[in-house]
Amino acid sequence: MLQLGTALFSLCLAAEACLRLGWWRGERFALYLLLACAALVLVFVFFPVSTLLVSAVLDEHGTLAAAEFWRRLSAERTWSLACLAGRGACGAAWNTLSLALLTASGTTLLGLVFALLVTRAKLPGRRALRLLTVLPIITPPFVIGLALILLFGRSGAVNAMLESAFGITPTRWIYGLPGVVLAQLLAYTPVAFLVLIGVVEGVSPTLEEASRTLHASERQTFARVSLPLMTPGIANAFLVGFIESIADFGNPLLLGANFNVLATEIYFAIVGAQYDQGKAAALAIVLLAIALAAFALQRLVVGRGSFVTLTGKGDAGVPRAMVRGARVTCLAIALPWTALTVAVYAMALFGGFVEIWGRDHSFTLRHYAKAFSLEWTVNGLLWSGAAWSSFWNTLAFAAVAAPLSAAIGLACAWLIERGRFAGRRVFEFLTLVSFAVPGTVLGIAYVLAFNTPPIELTGTAAIIVLSFVFRNLPVGVRGGVAALAQIDRSLEEASLTLGARVATGLRRVLLPLLRPALVAALVYGFVRSVTTVSAIIFLVSGETEVATTYIIGRAVNGDYGVASAYSAVLILMMVLAVLLIQWLVGERRLGRRAMVITGGAG
Repeated sequence: MLQLGTALFSLCLAAEACLRLGWWRGERFALYLLLACAALVLVFVFFPVSTLLVSAVLDEHGTLAAAEFWRRLSAERTWSLACLAGRGACGAAWNTLSLALLTASGTTLLGLVFALLVTRAKLPGRRALRLLTVLPIITPPFVIGLALILLFGRSGAVNAMLESAFGITPTRWIYGLPGVVLAQLLAYTPVAFLVLIGVVEGVSPTLEEASRTLHASERQTFARVSLPLMTPGIANAFLVGFIESIADFGNPLLLGANFNVLATEIYFAIVGAQYDQGKAAALAIVLLAIALAAFALQRLVVGRGSFVTLTGKGDAGVPRAMVRGARVTCLAIALPWTALTVAVYAMALFGGFVEIWGRDHSFTLRHYAKAFSLEWTVNGLLWSGAAWSSFWNTLAFAAVAAPLSAAIGLACAWLIERGRFAGRRVFEFLTLVSFAVPGTVLGIAYVLAFNTPPIELTGTAAIIVLSFVFRNLPVGVRGGVAALAQIDRSLEEASLTLGARVATGLRRVLLPLLRPALVAALVYGFVRSVTTVSAIIFLVSGETEVATTYIIGRAVNGDYGVASAYSAVLILMMVLAVLLIQWLVGERRLGRRAMVITGGAG
């Protein structure tokens, strides 16, 4: 506590000194916010990651070894191009890059299609479609991978049907790059949708109406007006999908077979028999370099453009409904994908109601009773089910972590987008570091960094909550940056001109306009806190066990029925949480007329 008090006192002294130097035009709130966010990112992102990465240049005795570092960094297993000559597999770095490009492109396209359908198409059941779109984001660990194996594996339901009906010999196509890409598309399309939905809603209908007034077709209006104004959201969705893909190790571990990626290589270097922390750290540096390159490319695409669509002027434009051709095209993409999502979930939840998954499909509820049974005793209600302790821990940790992650993420986004301070781009990249590092590596980094004073947190609930907060931080940051890029600074300047402080303008002007980004950050922060496993597998203890570690434990022991039943309960809980978040935050109101259907083939 003494060290914490000293740190806070030093932070206040630094803030007052900066105020005297005239930083942020003497605005105390903005400066304190900047220093607080910078301190949090440095302590809980940069410090633990750098602690782990330092071990990349050390040998087993803890001494500096540049030659050993170069050997780890340039290993043939990482950089081999033998696959191009047909002599073997490509290196993990190239596999990671190709997988990330495919996943990011696919998730961005699917996210944009669903965002357009939800906001621009007069469809019955749009709310149900929106819920189905974000459904995969609330999937507990391993469920999508196992469901895909049950559907498309050599003995899967689809292959069995094709063999019996058409005599098609079953194959193992699901294992390798195709299966991993499919699993990641299912897992990360909701992230792209959550980033893009607010951006699509924010495109000014007045600009589209002006284009149509000048005799541009619907297709030309979308391609030359609407789509360019969505560029910040598209670029941010691509970046988040790219970084999610390179950091994922669960899907490649389950479906990758001989398709090795950096995340699985790091995982086996740490938890395998070899336990080579230096190798894991060197591979983590390669991952960070790939993430940095993606970040730089995104800045190159978005950095110099102006994408403002929300200004202080009235906007009574009518949101343009999608023309028939575009609507049919989007539906042709969205409906099969939605059907696949439903099928995957049906297979995943099927196991909770059968005796033995894959063998004895007779109906039973004993798995639910084993995990979530209740008993009345002389002392009152007894939560006797084996899963209740981990369930309440998970709910408490996620309920604390999600608001913190959203608040810090949007605060960082505001500082990045509106601030003009030295090191702004470095600060922006540091907020992405926790995404670029696989969860397993981040968890071990937390153990190494916070196992001793002055910040000793290992074994406590606090370290789990902090890992949730800063692991999920980038989604709030990127969603906030994309939304702020569309909001004219004149709104805040008008607030300041009328005598409001920066904090007042932020609360009463910007925050209502940032509701889509806030919902995205809260939803993602909550559900990822509930479903993550890699970042906390080394952080939990007997008293802080969470749902994901419990599920993994049951799956490892072959108790798939309980694991599937628990997954179903978590999905129901998270659906209710998403609906509650959307109800509490509400929708952004822009004072526009209702959407109308317009004719024309475009």
